Parts: sequence; C-alpha cells; structure tokens
Amino acid sequence: MEELHKILSASTLAGLYDAETAFLAANSGWEPVFKRYFLNDCALRPEAIRPEPGAVSHIGQAPLDGNGAAVWLYLVRGAKVQRTPGLTVVEADGLRHFWTGDGIAAGPDSYAQTERILHDYIDFLASRGLNLPEQCIRTWFFVRDIDDNYAGLVKSRREIFETQGLTPQTHYIASTGINGSPVDPAALVQLDAYAVEGLPEGAQRYLYAPTHLSPTSIYGVTFERGVRVEYSGAAHAIISGTASIDNRGEVLHVGDVVKQAERMIENVGKLLEESGAAFSDLKMAIVYLRRPEDYPLVKDRIAALLGTTPYVVVRGPVCRPTWLIEMECIAIRPC
Repeated sequence: MEELHKILSASTLAGLYDAETAFLAANSGWEPVFKRYFLNDCALRPEAIRPEPGAVSHIGQAPLDGNGAAVWLYLVRGAKVQRTPGLTVVEADGLRHFWTGDGIAAGPDSYAQTERILHDYIDFLASRGLNLPEQCIRTWFFVRDIDDNYAGLVKSRREIFETQGLTPQTHYIASTGINGSPVDPAALVQLDAYAVEGLPEGAQRYLYAPTHLSPTSIYGVTFERGVRVEYSGAAHAIISGTASIDNRGEVLHVGDVVKQAERMIENVGKLLEESGAAFSDLKMAIVYLRRPEDYPLVKDRIAALLGTTPYVVVRGPVCRPTWLIEMECIAIRPC
C-alpha cells in the first residue's frame, strides 16, 4: 500500500471543494481515506458543508495564511477502500485500518460529552471485535473554548481509560487535544480516531524522548507523546501534539513564541529520532498557534523547517494558556 498526504487551501470552502475535485481528478488511482477541513467562521456553516461518505472531519480552526479554508487529504493506492458515513475502512497487507471523523455526542458539559463520545467509540470497536488499548493508534480531541472546557474532557477521558486498562503503568494513546469548534454549535468536544486490526506483536512502539519530555501523567493528562507503527514495509512515526515543554512537565519560554517554536521543534526532533526518522521523512504536519498575531513571527522558521512537506498553520489555542504554539506530524521511513 502506498500513501500520500496533501494540503490544499482556498479563500472559500466552495473554492476548496473545486481545488480538491481537480486534485483528485489529476491523481487517479489514489483513494481518499481521511479528510480534515480547517474552517474559519465564515466557512463553518452547516449549509455550506457538503455531505460525503467516509471519515471526514470539519473543525473551526482558521488557516492563518489568509485563506478561509484548508483540507488535509490522506490518500492510499493499492488497497481496498470502503467509505460509509463517518467511517473509512482500508484493507491491505493483511490489516484493516479504521478512520473515523466528526464524532460528537449530546451532553450538558464537556465531561458528559466526552464520556458519551468515548463510550460510543469503544462500542464501535467492540462491534468489530476490537478494543481501545490494543487497536486504537491515534486520537484527536477538539474542544470548543478549551480554556473553559478542557478540564472536563481530561477528567472524563482519564476515568474511562482506567476502565479500559489504560494507566500510567500500561500505556495511553497518541493524541492531540486542541481548541477547535465543531460544526454543531451544541458540541463542546469532537473526536477523530484511527485504529488498526491485525498488527503483529511489536509492531507498535511508544515514543517518550525522556531527556526532553515528561510522561503526560505527571500533570494529569493521559496520552502518549508519539507512536511508531510498522506496516506495509514502512515505519510510521505518528507524533502527538507537541509544545514547548521540558522533562519535568513545565512550560518553557513563557510569553516568547519564537523561543517556544524552537523548543517545540527540538522536542519533535527528539521524538522522530527515537522512532528512527528525521524531519526529512515528514509526510505532513499541522502547526497550531494560540495568537494569530504571532504568525508573522514564526512563519518563516516553520517554512524553512518543513520545506516541501505538506503542512498547514491554523489558529488553535493549546491546552495550557501559556503554550503559544504546538505541532503534530507524521513521518514515514522504509523499514
């Protein structure tokens, strides 16, 4: 199975749809597996969003390059791809990959919504003979007004993870928890997720970079810094949202977005190194900024780092108010 990542952007969502259609027509044979649309306030309207099958994510995180909308396309070739509403299943090399998007649930607060969303996802996995600790590779939690609603998500997720045997003594799941507005105005939390069935023992290895990063559990949250997954003859380094933090769990360079960006890059580099990869192996990246006015201060450094790697920079306040910038990425290197 071959994999391809692409970032497209346009001034409007309608223009983005046109650009996506043209790109797919020019790249026949590639099948979309997962799409995430990054939308500003004007594009984040239910009536503007086209319904389509498969794992599709829509989130209010304005691109900071002046465009109104962007999309991350993850595509594959040489695999069987089935798309139904909210789900893409990819079969290749004896494995089944499950991508889901736009997972929301009703509830009075972020705690209750997270509880329902996670129970729904656990039930989804169980219906296919899978479970959260063994088959879930990656999650994204988008939180509306994160400074107010993140605590409820953290508490609910930790409690549910404990029921699934996910603890500091076992392992957690690679993840990003970031500010983002779901399309439904009543939704405070949204989940996108990725799971794989059929990985042999040892195909997953969690990444820690202990000289630079702390275990997340020391400050009360429950995710892994990254994971290395081997399949289709390649090692995939899936790096969680990573910010300017040290190995005691403390924020470094408070108030200085440029220095925070440098430490963020250093931390990501250490995680990639531990996985056996480097920045030259990156296939995609997302950079989140708390303050849009900081974009001119860091855009050249990010562009120099990522070069021709498909990437997008969006407004996405990180889970601590003192964190000004965060990055996630995927690297692929032949085994």
